[in-house]
Amino acid sequence: MQAIQIQGFGDAEVLEIWEIPRPVPGPGELLLRVHAAAVNPVDTSVRAGRAGGLSGAQLPYVPGFDVSGVVAATGPGVDRFEVGDAVFAMLSLRRGGGYAEYAIVLEEEAATKPANVGHTEAASVPLVALTAWQTLFEVAKLQKGQTVLIHAGAGGVGSVAVQLAKWRGARVIATASDYNHDFLRELGVDVAVDYRTQRFEDFAQDVDVILDPIGGETQVRSLQILKQGGTLVSIVGLTPEGKNPSRDINVTSYLVSPHGEQLSQIGDLIEIGILQPIVSYRFSLEQGPQAHEQSQTRRTRGKIVFEID
Repeated sequence: MQAIQIQGFGDAEVLEIWEIPRPVPGPGELLLRVHAAAVNPVDTSVRAGRAGGLSGAQLPYVPGFDVSGVVAATGPGVDRFEVGDAVFAMLSLRRGGGYAEYAIVLEEEAATKPANVGHTEAASVPLVALTAWQTLFEVAKLQKGQTVLIHAGAGGVGSVAVQLAKWRGARVIATASDYNHDFLRELGVDVAVDYRTQRFEDFAQDVDVILDPIGGETQVRSLQILKQGGTLVSIVGLTPEGKNPSRDINVTSYLVSPHGEQLSQIGDLIEIGILQPIVSYRFSLEQGPQAHEQSQTRRTRGKIVFEID
Protein backbone atom coordinates (compact mmCIF):
# COMPACT_ATOMS: atom_id res chain seq x y z
CA MET A 1 0.00 0.00 0.00
CA GLN A 2 1.03 3.63 -0.37
CA ALA A 3 1.59 5.79 2.68
CA ILE A 4 3.37 8.93 3.78
CA GLN A 5 6.22 7.56 5.85
CA ILE A 6 8.82 9.63 7.68
CA GLN A 7 12.34 8.24 7.47
CA GLY A 8 13.79 11.08 9.53
CA PHE A 9 12.34 13.95 11.56
CA GLY A 10 12.55 17.40 9.99
CA ASP A 11 10.72 19.98 7.90
CA ALA A 12 7.74 19.29 5.66
CA GLU A 13 9.93 17.83 2.91
CA VAL A 14 10.43 14.63 4.93
CA LEU A 15 6.82 13.71 4.11
CA GLU A 16 7.42 11.26 1.27
CA ILE A 17 5.31 8.55 -0.34
CA TRP A 18 6.53 5.00 0.26
CA GLU A 19 5.23 1.57 -0.66
CA ILE A 20 4.91 -0.36 2.61
CA PRO A 21 3.18 -3.61 3.67
CA ARG A 22 -0.52 -3.51 4.37
CA PRO A 23 -1.09 -4.01 8.14
CA VAL A 24 -2.97 -7.04 9.45
CA PRO A 25 -5.64 -6.49 12.12
CA GLY A 26 -5.11 -8.21 15.44
CA PRO A 27 -7.62 -8.96 18.20
CA GLY A 28 -10.10 -6.10 18.63
CA GLU A 29 -8.77 -4.27 15.58
CA LEU A 30 -10.22 -3.12 12.26
CA LEU A 31 -8.31 -2.76 9.01
CA LEU A 32 -9.67 0.42 7.47
CA ARG A 33 -9.47 1.28 3.79
CA VAL A 34 -8.80 4.96 4.36
CA HIS A 35 -10.60 7.39 2.06
CA ALA A 36 -9.63 10.57 3.93
CA ALA A 37 -7.20 11.54 6.69
CA ALA A 38 -7.06 14.92 8.41
CA VAL A 39 -4.06 17.04 9.32
CA ASN A 40 -3.80 18.42 12.86
CA PRO A 41 -1.22 20.82 14.34
CA VAL A 42 0.15 18.00 16.48
CA ASP A 43 1.08 16.18 13.26
CA THR A 44 3.57 18.90 12.35
CA SER A 45 5.13 18.74 15.80
CA VAL A 46 5.55 14.97 15.60
CA ARG A 47 7.03 15.25 12.09
CA ALA A 48 9.55 17.84 13.29
CA GLY A 49 10.63 15.63 16.19
CA ARG A 50 9.25 17.99 18.85
CA ALA A 51 6.62 15.64 20.27
CA GLY A 52 8.44 12.37 20.85
CA GLY A 53 7.31 12.21 24.46
CA LEU A 54 3.71 12.73 23.36
CA SER A 55 3.58 10.32 20.44
CA GLY A 56 6.38 7.88 21.09
CA ALA A 57 7.01 8.10 17.34
CA GLN A 58 9.77 5.78 16.17
CA LEU A 59 11.20 5.83 12.68
CA PRO A 60 10.10 4.90 10.11
CA TYR A 61 6.77 6.45 11.07
CA VAL A 62 3.41 6.99 9.35
CA PRO A 63 1.76 10.15 10.79
CA GLY A 64 -1.94 10.92 11.11
CA PHE A 65 -4.57 10.52 13.82
CA ASP A 66 -7.88 11.23 12.01
CA VAL A 67 -9.36 8.83 9.45
CA SER A 68 -12.57 7.99 7.67
CA GLY A 69 -13.04 4.98 5.43
CA VAL A 70 -14.53 1.52 4.98
CA VAL A 71 -13.76 -1.58 7.03
CA ALA A 72 -11.69 -3.95 4.84
CA ALA A 73 -11.08 -6.67 7.45
CA THR A 74 -11.66 -7.36 11.13
CA GLY A 75 -9.53 -9.08 13.72
CA PRO A 76 -10.68 -11.69 16.24
CA GLY A 77 -13.22 -10.48 18.78
CA VAL A 78 -14.61 -7.55 16.79
CA ASP A 79 -18.40 -7.54 17.05
CA ARG A 80 -19.56 -3.95 16.50
CA PHE A 81 -18.39 -3.55 12.91
CA GLU A 82 -18.33 -5.67 9.77
CA VAL A 83 -16.48 -5.58 6.47
CA GLY A 84 -18.03 -2.84 4.34
CA ASP A 85 -19.06 -0.57 7.22
CA ALA A 86 -18.19 3.11 6.83
CA VAL A 87 -16.50 4.40 9.99
CA PHE A 88 -14.49 7.35 11.25
CA ALA A 89 -12.05 7.43 14.13
CA MET A 90 -9.33 9.18 16.07
CA LEU A 91 -6.26 6.95 16.29
CA SER A 92 -4.21 6.83 19.46
CA LEU A 93 -1.60 9.56 19.76
CA ARG A 94 0.82 6.77 20.66
CA ARG A 95 0.22 4.98 17.34
CA GLY A 96 -0.77 7.22 14.44
CA GLY A 97 -0.82 5.65 10.98
CA GLY A 98 -3.57 7.65 9.29
CA TYR A 99 -1.70 9.01 6.25
CA ALA A 100 -2.04 5.75 4.33
CA GLU A 101 -4.31 3.74 2.08
CA TYR A 102 -4.95 1.34 4.96
CA ALA A 103 -4.78 1.89 8.72
CA ILE A 104 -5.37 -0.11 11.88
CA VAL A 105 -8.23 1.20 14.03
CA LEU A 106 -9.09 -0.21 17.45
CA GLU A 107 -12.75 -1.14 17.71
CA GLU A 108 -13.19 1.19 20.72
CA GLU A 109 -11.76 4.11 18.70
CA ALA A 110 -14.27 3.81 15.86
CA ALA A 111 -17.79 5.09 15.27
CA THR A 112 -20.20 4.77 12.37
CA LYS A 113 -19.60 7.57 9.85
CA PRO A 114 -22.46 10.09 9.69
CA ALA A 115 -24.50 9.23 6.62
CA ASN A 116 -25.04 12.84 5.55
CA VAL A 117 -21.36 13.75 5.04
CA GLY A 118 -18.58 12.36 2.87
CA HIS A 119 -15.35 10.79 4.06
CA THR A 120 -13.48 14.08 3.70
CA GLU A 121 -15.81 15.90 6.07
CA ALA A 122 -15.97 12.94 8.47
CA ALA A 123 -12.17 12.68 8.68
CA SER A 124 -11.97 16.34 9.69
CA VAL A 125 -13.96 15.70 12.85
CA PRO A 126 -12.58 13.18 15.38
CA LEU A 127 -9.54 14.72 17.09
CA VAL A 128 -10.85 18.28 17.20
CA ALA A 129 -14.40 17.32 18.16
CA LEU A 130 -13.23 14.96 20.89
CA THR A 131 -10.89 17.68 22.15
CA ALA A 132 -13.78 20.15 22.32
CA TRP A 133 -16.17 17.60 23.84
CA GLN A 134 -13.76 16.39 26.51
CA THR A 135 -12.44 19.82 27.52
CA LEU A 136 -15.80 21.60 27.61
CA PHE A 137 -18.04 18.83 28.95
CA GLU A 138 -15.83 16.34 30.79
CA VAL A 139 -13.25 18.72 32.31
CA ALA A 140 -14.91 22.15 32.54
CA LYS A 141 -18.47 20.80 33.02
CA LEU A 142 -19.90 23.60 30.85
CA GLN A 143 -23.58 24.21 31.65
CA LYS A 144 -26.50 25.93 29.98
CA GLY A 145 -26.45 29.68 30.64
CA GLN A 146 -22.73 29.87 31.40
CA THR A 147 -20.32 32.07 29.47
CA VAL A 148 -17.39 30.48 27.64
CA LEU A 149 -14.45 32.20 25.94
CA ILE A 150 -13.01 30.17 23.07
CA HIS A 151 -9.69 31.38 21.72
CA ALA A 152 -8.91 30.78 18.03
CA GLY A 153 -12.60 30.21 17.42
CA ALA A 154 -12.23 29.76 13.65
CA GLY A 155 -9.61 27.02 13.92
CA GLY A 156 -10.07 23.27 13.95
CA VAL A 157 -10.80 22.85 17.65
CA GLY A 158 -12.35 26.28 18.07
CA SER A 159 -14.91 26.00 15.28
CA VAL A 160 -16.21 22.72 16.73
CA ALA A 161 -16.06 23.99 20.33
CA VAL A 162 -18.20 27.00 19.37
CA GLN A 163 -20.89 24.74 17.91
CA LEU A 164 -20.87 22.33 20.85
CA ALA A 165 -21.01 25.16 23.38
CA LYS A 166 -24.01 26.71 21.62
CA TRP A 167 -25.71 23.30 21.55
CA ARG A 168 -25.16 23.06 25.29
CA GLY A 169 -26.85 26.47 25.70
CA ALA A 170 -23.83 28.58 26.65
CA ARG A 171 -23.10 32.19 25.78
CA VAL A 172 -20.05 32.11 23.50
CA ILE A 173 -17.30 34.70 23.10
CA ALA A 174 -14.61 33.81 20.55
CA THR A 175 -11.40 35.38 19.32
CA ALA A 176 -10.37 35.37 15.67
CA SER A 177 -9.17 37.77 13.00
CA ASP A 178 -11.77 40.18 11.65
CA TYR A 179 -11.76 38.16 8.41
CA ASN A 180 -13.39 35.27 10.28
CA HIS A 181 -16.03 37.18 12.24
CA ASP A 182 -18.90 36.57 9.82
CA PHE A 183 -17.95 32.89 9.82
CA LEU A 184 -18.02 32.83 13.63
CA ARG A 185 -21.43 34.45 13.73
CA GLU A 186 -22.73 31.83 11.29
CA LEU A 187 -21.55 29.19 13.78
CA GLY A 188 -23.49 30.94 16.55
CA VAL A 189 -20.87 33.06 18.34
CA ASP A 190 -22.49 35.78 20.46
CA VAL A 191 -19.45 38.07 20.65
CA ALA A 192 -16.55 37.94 18.17
CA VAL A 193 -13.29 39.66 19.16
CA ASP A 194 -10.52 40.60 16.72
CA TYR A 195 -7.41 39.50 18.63
CA ARG A 196 -5.21 41.72 16.42
CA THR A 197 -6.93 45.04 17.14
CA GLN A 198 -9.04 44.42 20.26
CA ARG A 199 -8.40 43.20 23.79
CA PHE A 200 -10.64 40.30 24.71
CA GLU A 201 -10.64 41.59 28.29
CA ASP A 202 -12.79 44.48 27.08
CA PHE A 203 -15.50 42.04 25.99
CA ALA A 204 -15.25 39.27 28.55
CA GLN A 205 -15.32 39.47 32.35
CA ASP A 206 -16.33 36.90 34.99
CA VAL A 207 -16.18 34.11 32.43
CA ASP A 208 -17.14 30.61 33.57
CA VAL A 209 -15.00 28.60 31.14
CA ILE A 210 -12.07 29.39 28.84
CA LEU A 211 -10.73 27.03 26.18
CA ASP A 212 -7.10 27.89 25.42
CA PRO A 213 -5.35 26.45 22.35
CA ILE A 214 -2.77 29.27 22.28
CA GLY A 215 -0.96 29.50 25.63
CA GLY A 216 1.68 32.08 26.49
CA GLU A 217 0.60 35.66 27.10
CA THR A 218 -2.94 34.89 25.94
CA GLN A 219 -3.25 32.33 28.71
CA VAL A 220 -1.83 34.67 31.35
CA ARG A 221 -4.28 37.43 30.40
CA SER A 222 -7.15 34.93 30.29
CA LEU A 223 -6.60 33.96 33.92
CA GLN A 224 -7.55 37.48 34.97
CA ILE A 225 -11.07 37.32 33.52
CA LEU A 226 -12.13 33.98 34.97
CA LYS A 227 -14.76 34.27 37.67
CA GLN A 228 -14.02 32.79 41.07
CA GLY A 229 -14.29 29.02 40.70
CA GLY A 230 -14.14 29.26 36.91
CA THR A 231 -12.14 26.88 34.74
CA LEU A 232 -9.47 27.41 32.07
CA VAL A 233 -8.53 24.34 30.05
CA SER A 234 -5.38 24.53 27.94
CA ILE A 235 -4.55 22.07 25.19
CA VAL A 236 -1.02 23.47 24.76
CA GLY A 237 0.32 23.26 28.31
CA LEU A 238 0.42 25.72 31.20
CA THR A 239 2.41 28.87 31.82
CA PRO A 240 4.04 29.37 35.24
CA GLU A 241 1.08 31.58 36.14
CA GLY A 242 -1.30 28.84 35.06
CA LYS A 243 0.48 26.26 37.19
CA ASN A 244 0.26 28.53 40.24
CA PRO A 245 -2.89 30.67 39.98
CA SER A 246 -3.19 33.48 42.50
CA ARG A 247 -6.97 33.17 42.85
CA ASP A 248 -9.58 30.49 43.45
CA ILE A 249 -9.80 29.33 39.85
CA ASN A 250 -9.31 25.98 38.15
CA VAL A 251 -6.50 25.80 35.59
CA THR A 252 -5.62 22.56 33.87
CA SER A 253 -3.85 21.19 30.82
CA TYR A 254 -5.59 18.44 28.88
CA LEU A 255 -4.62 15.91 26.21
CA VAL A 256 -7.39 14.37 24.11
CA SER A 257 -7.97 10.61 24.03
CA PRO A 258 -9.77 8.46 21.43
CA HIS A 259 -13.31 7.58 22.48
CA GLY A 260 -15.62 5.79 20.07
CA GLU A 261 -18.74 6.25 22.21
CA GLN A 262 -18.30 10.02 22.41
CA LEU A 263 -17.49 10.11 18.70
CA SER A 264 -20.75 8.29 18.02
CA GLN A 265 -22.64 11.01 19.90
CA ILE A 266 -20.77 13.63 17.88
CA GLY A 267 -21.73 11.79 14.69
CA ASP A 268 -25.38 11.95 15.75
CA LEU A 269 -25.08 15.73 16.10
CA ILE A 270 -23.67 15.93 12.58
CA GLU A 271 -26.54 13.86 11.21
CA ILE A 272 -29.21 16.10 12.73
CA GLY A 273 -27.46 19.28 11.58
CA ILE A 274 -26.27 20.57 14.96
CA LEU A 275 -22.57 20.19 14.13
CA GLN A 276 -21.09 21.21 10.79
CA PRO A 277 -17.64 19.89 9.77
CA ILE A 278 -15.47 22.66 8.29
CA VAL A 279 -12.91 21.71 5.61
CA SER A 280 -10.92 24.50 3.99
CA TYR A 281 -8.12 22.62 2.20
CA ARG A 282 -8.01 19.25 0.42
CA PHE A 283 -4.77 17.59 -0.67
CA SER A 284 -3.59 14.29 -2.10
CA LEU A 285 -1.01 12.24 -0.20
CA GLU A 286 1.55 13.36 -2.78
CA GLN A 287 0.98 16.92 -1.54
CA GLY A 288 2.02 16.11 2.01
CA PRO A 289 4.57 18.93 2.29
CA GLN A 290 2.06 21.54 1.08
CA ALA A 291 -0.56 20.31 3.55
CA HIS A 292 1.82 20.62 6.49
CA GLU A 293 3.07 24.01 5.34
CA GLN A 294 -0.52 25.25 5.31
CA SER A 295 -1.09 23.83 8.81
CA GLN A 296 2.00 25.61 10.07
CA THR A 297 0.61 29.00 9.06
CA ARG A 298 -1.89 28.58 11.95
CA ARG A 299 -4.30 30.52 9.75
CA THR A 300 -6.55 27.70 8.56
CA ARG A 301 -10.31 28.02 8.96
CA GLY A 302 -11.49 24.60 10.11
CA LYS A 303 -9.46 21.65 8.84
CA ILE A 304 -7.02 20.35 6.23
CA VAL A 305 -7.73 16.87 4.82
CA PHE A 306 -5.93 14.35 2.61
CA GLU A 307 -8.26 12.68 0.11
CA ILE A 308 -7.11 9.10 -0.56
CA ASP A 309 -8.81 7.16 -3.35
